Amino acid sequence: MFKIIALTVAVLLASLLAYAATKPDTFRVQRTVSIDAPPEKISALLNDFHNWSSWSPYEKLDPAMRRSFSGAANGTGAVYAWEGNSKAGAGRMEIVETSLFLTRIQLDLTKPFETRNVAEFTLEDKGGSTNVTWAMHGPSPYLAKVMTTFFDMDKMVGKDFETGLDNLKAIAEGHR
Repeated sequence: MFKIIALTVAVLLASLLAYAATKPDTFRVQRTVSIDAPPEKISALLNDFHNWSSWSPYEKLDPAMRRSFSGAANGTGAVYAWEGNSKAGAGRMEIVETSLFLTRIQLDLTKPFETRNVAEFTLEDKGGSTNVTWAMHGPSPYLAKVMTTFFDMDKMVGKDFETGLDNLKAIAEGHR
């Protein structure tokens, strides 16, 4: 009986690992919101890391989080690093490209695990309002593929993006 149970567990585990190997080598999560504000106002909130504490949901994960700012004051070359509790983790962001309609950020996490991704904010002027898309993309190594077999990264991270975009909307529209 033990051999049958062990064989069944081994087959299930092998199936799970084989299934994980078929998942894509990259991932992308994105959310979009319409904000009743011009791109200039929104871009200013995105391109200065000092403004992020007012809208980013990740800033609320650890009230005692240590933050540092370096590089340019804002825009290309601005750097923001943090180290926090187990929820906030640790990492570094650097704005690597910016224009009125795009802010591209190199996002390197070091805790709770190491990742190297790209976060992008794209703004689309709709004449009186602006569609803002917050996206993150990067490689999906094998361990991440196994993890996403059990956890839906799009739903988990997507909820954070929705909260952040709602906060950004409230600030840009003057509701906060």
